[in-house]
Amino acid sequence: MSFAELLDHVGGMGRFQIIYAILLAIPVFMMASHNLLQNFTAATSEHHCYVHININNTPYTNLTGKLAAKDLLRVSVPMDSNQQPEKCHRFVTMQWQLLDSNATVTNLTELETEPCADGWVYDKSIFTSTIITEWDLVCDSRQLKQMAQSIYMAGILAGGIIFGSLSDRFGRRSLLIWCYLQMAVTGTSTAFSPSFTAYCIFRFLTGMAFSGIVMNGVSLSVEWTPTRTRAVVGTMYGYCYTIGQFILAGVAYAIPNWRWLQLVVSLPYFICFIYSWWFAESARWLVIAGRPDEAVKQLQRVARINRKKEEGDKLNIEVLRSNMQKEIASAKSSYTFIDLVRTPVVRRISFCLCFVWFSTSFAYYGLAMDLQNFGVNIFLIQLVFGAVDFPAKFISVLTISFIGRRFTQALTLILAGLSILANIFVPQDLKTLCTILAVVGKGCLAASFNCVVLYTSELYPTVIRQTGMGLSNTMARLGSIIAPLVKMLEEYISFLPLIIYGAAPIISGIAATFLPETLNVPLPETIEEVETRPRHLRDEEQQMKILLKPTMPDPAKGAS
Repeated sequence: MSFAELLDHVGGMGRFQIIYAILLAIPVFMMASHNLLQNFTAATSEHHCYVHININNTPYTNLTGKLAAKDLLRVSVPMDSNQQPEKCHRFVTMQWQLLDSNATVTNLTELETEPCADGWVYDKSIFTSTIITEWDLVCDSRQLKQMAQSIYMAGILAGGIIFGSLSDRFGRRSLLIWCYLQMAVTGTSTAFSPSFTAYCIFRFLTGMAFSGIVMNGVSLSVEWTPTRTRAVVGTMYGYCYTIGQFILAGVAYAIPNWRWLQLVVSLPYFICFIYSWWFAESARWLVIAGRPDEAVKQLQRVARINRKKEEGDKLNIEVLRSNMQKEIASAKSSYTFIDLVRTPVVRRISFCLCFVWFSTSFAYYGLAMDLQNFGVNIFLIQLVFGAVDFPAKFISVLTISFIGRRFTQALTLILAGLSILANIFVPQDLKTLCTILAVVGKGCLAASFNCVVLYTSELYPTVIRQTGMGLSNTMARLGSIIAPLVKMLEEYISFLPLIIYGAAPIISGIAATFLPETLNVPLPETIEEVETRPRHLRDEEQQMKILLKPTMPDPAKGAS
C-alpha cells in the first residue's frame, strides 16, 4: 500500500477528515479581511486644510456672525477645477473679498497660497476614523498608504520563506498553532498602534503569520485528505476565501472606525489558536522526520475517530515503513533550486510560470486594492468584486477540465489585460462602464489563480514540485508587493498604472502558450520524465494520425 491507500485503510474521507477540513476552513473566511483590509482602514476621505479663522482687523467683521461654513471655507481655501476645496493648499491670508459680489476679484490663480500647516479637516460621513485621518497620510504623505500595503505583502513573502523551512524542521501542526497565535496577537496589536511606524511593523508580522497559516494549513489538508477528494476540499477553501470578501464588506460597513475593524477581524484567531491544539500532526511528515512511532499513534487516533479502530490497531512501525518506502526515498533525494533551470524543458516551464504567477498577483492586487478609484460605493464594489469569483472559478473549472489548462491560463490572462487596458479609453464620467471592465478583469484574474495553482503542480515533477511551488509563491508575492508601488506612478501620468497592470497579464498570457498541456496526462515523478514527455507525446500523436488516417484506394489497382 502507498500512504494514500493507508489513509483509505483508516477511514478515507471519514469524520476526522471532515472535522479537520472544517476547522482549517474557518480561518480562511477571515483571510480576505486581512489581505484587503486597507481598502477600508486606509480609505481616503474628502479633506481640506484646517483653517484658523481670525475675524479681527477685517472690514467684513459684521458678516462673520452670518457666514455659513461653506463661506468661511471659500475665503480660506482655493477651489480646484471641479469647484471643490483644494486638498493640500490654503490662502496665506483670508480672501474676504470673495464674499463681496460687488468687489472686483483678481485672478484667483495669482492669490498666494501655502501648504496645510495646521492639519486637515476630513469628511467623516462614511468612515469615522482611518489610518489616513489618524496620521494625516495625505498630500506629501499620501504615498505612505501604498507603502503600508507593500510592507504587509513583504511580510507575506518573508513568512513564506521563514515558515516554509521551519515547517519542514518542526512540523506543520506546531507552526500552524504558532501562526494562529501570531496572527491574533499582531493583528490585535495593530489596532492599538501608537504610530504609523508601529502600524507597519505589526502589519508586516501579520503578513508573515498569514503566509504561515496558508502554507501549513494547505499542507495538513493535503496530507490528511484522500487523493480523490482533494479537489473538492481545495475548491471549498477557495470559495471560503471568496465568501470572506462578502464578510469584509459587511463588517467594514458596520464598523467605520479602523481600530475597531482591525480588532474584530483579528480576535477570532485566538479561538483558532485554542482549537488548533486538537489538530493531528501530518503522519507523512512524522515518518520522513524519523518519528514513525508518533505517526502510528496519529493514524490510530484517526482510525478511532473514523470508527475503524480494528484497522488502526493492526498498524505498527514496520507496516508504516514498508508502505512509505517511496516517500522516504524521495525525501532523502537532494534537489535544489538549480534543478528548476538546469534542463531545457523544466527551465522553460519555470520561466513561463514565473511570468504567470507574478503578473496574475500583480494585476489582481492592482485592481483589488484600488476600490475607491471607481467612484462608486466602496462597500458595493467590494461585494461585486467578491461575487464575480463564483462564476469565474466555475467557468475556469469547466474549461480546465474539458478544453485544457494551457488554453484557460492564456485566455484568462489576456482577457484580464485587455479589460484593464480598455479602461484607459473610457471617459471618467462613465463610472458604470469602468466598473464593469474592472470586474471582468478581476474575475479573469481570479480564474487565472484558480488554474495556475493546479497547472503548476502538474507541470513540475514530484522530486522538485515543492521547490517549484516555492518559486511560484515567491514570484506571486513580489507581484503583490510591487502592485501598490506602481499605483504611485499616477502622480506623473494618470493612466500609466493601468498600462502596466494591463500589459503584464497580456505578456504572461502569451508566455503561457509555450507551456506543455497537462490535461489527462499523468503526474511526472522525475525530471527525466518531463524532459522526454514532449517527444513521447509527439510520437503518440503521429501514431494516432497513422491509425486514424483513412485508407485510400490504389489508382493502379483500380485501373487493373
